[in-house]
Order: sequence, then C-alpha cells, then structure tokens
Amino acid sequence: MASSDGERAGQAYDASSFVPAHADLTALRKAAAGCHGCPLYRDATQTVFGEGDAAARIVLLGEQPGDQEDRQGRPFVGPAGKLLARALDDAGIDPEVGYVTNAVKHFKFSMATRGKRRIHKPPNLREMTACRPWLAAELDLLDPQVVVALGATAGKALLGSSFRVTKQRGVLMPMPDLGQGGGEPGDGHRGEASGRPACGLVATIHPSAVLRADDDEREKVYQGLVSDLKVAARELT
Repeated sequence: MASSDGERAGQAYDASSFVPAHADLTALRKAAAGCHGCPLYRDATQTVFGEGDAAARIVLLGEQPGDQEDRQGRPFVGPAGKLLARALDDAGIDPEVGYVTNAVKHFKFSMATRGKRRIHKPPNLREMTACRPWLAAELDLLDPQVVVALGATAGKALLGSSFRVTKQRGVLMPMPDLGQGGGEPGDGHRGEASGRPACGLVATIHPSAVLRADDDEREKVYQGLVSDLKVAARELT
C-alpha cells in the first residue's frame, strides 16, 4: 500500500508503490491517475500518461505535460506537439505508429505575477527519479526498437544527471536499463538480461526549443531536430 503524504515527509519521492505489477498499458494509465509519488500531483489538473500504438517501434519521450496537456489529459497536444508531428513526418516517421509520453507525468508550474497564466517550471532530479518507475513500466510493455529523448530532462531521465543534450544529440546510443526503482539508471543496457533485441536511444532537442528560437534561427533549429529524428528513423527500416 502506498504511503500517505505525512508518512512520506522527509523521505525520497518515489512512485514505485503506485505502479501495479503485471499490468497492461490500460491498467498502468488507470493506476497513474492516482499517483501521489511526489508533490506535483497536488497542483496539476490530472496525471498525463503516455498514449499511442501499443506495438510502437518508436517512443518519443518529452519532459513533462504543458499547460494544454494538463488541461486535456493527453501528451503533446499543444504547439510543441504539433511541431513534433511535422518534424516526424519530415524525418520519414509516421507519427501514428509511435508512442508519446513524458519523463514526468504531472505539470509543474508557477503562477504569473499578474493574471492566471501558468508558467512552466522544469522538474527537478527528485521529481524525475520519483516518476521513473512509470516510464520503466511503459518501456517494458512497449519494448520499442528506438527511444527518442526530447530535451535535457528526458535525456537525464534515461541517462542520468550527467547527460548534456548539446554533447550527446543526434547519435545512436544503447538504451540503459531503467529497472523499476528510483535512483540513477543502471549501468547495463536494455535487453541484455532479458534476451530481448537491443533498444537504441537517440537524444535531440525538445520541439519547444524550436518555438523559442529567434525568427532568423528557427528554420536552422528545426532542421537540426529533423536531422536527429532521421537517425532514429534509420533504426526502423
């Protein structure tokens, strides 16, 4: 049984006890709706779990839900999601046969000084670590050929706190074994112990980085994203 907030005070954030064993994606999604593994659930509208093809060969991993995702309960439905769909198409990847999810399943934000606008705040290491059991369970069920880490937070969730997207983007790497618990990802590679085919990992920028780019740089930044996605596309041929 999961601990109450009071019992968990002063302890490490951890969603492990909320993740049901031997569950399919539907059961995981239902269980995630009641996750209190870290304090982010208190202010978020709802849990935003992953969605897509249960037989997906490619998983697109983002940071966390944004404002629109939090309101609608679906990942990548805002402007960044629309740009990602276009970039996938330009890279030769059918967005309809992938699976999209986030390293952290609740929206973290602060309120604007004036008005009711919610301003995105990056999740910290404790929050990423707390949510990793959900991601590990998703990937275990999906067993994709390649995972694309979109941005620094997604990369750190998979590769640990030393990950730097500027140094490790656009190259095929072995997917680490996330296990089911907290802490840093394991030293082993996914598939080694289970005998499954190896899973590749490609890191790139988050689509929101394209949207934030200056007008005169936006196309160059976008083409960089597409180029990285083409590395992942080659693993699907």
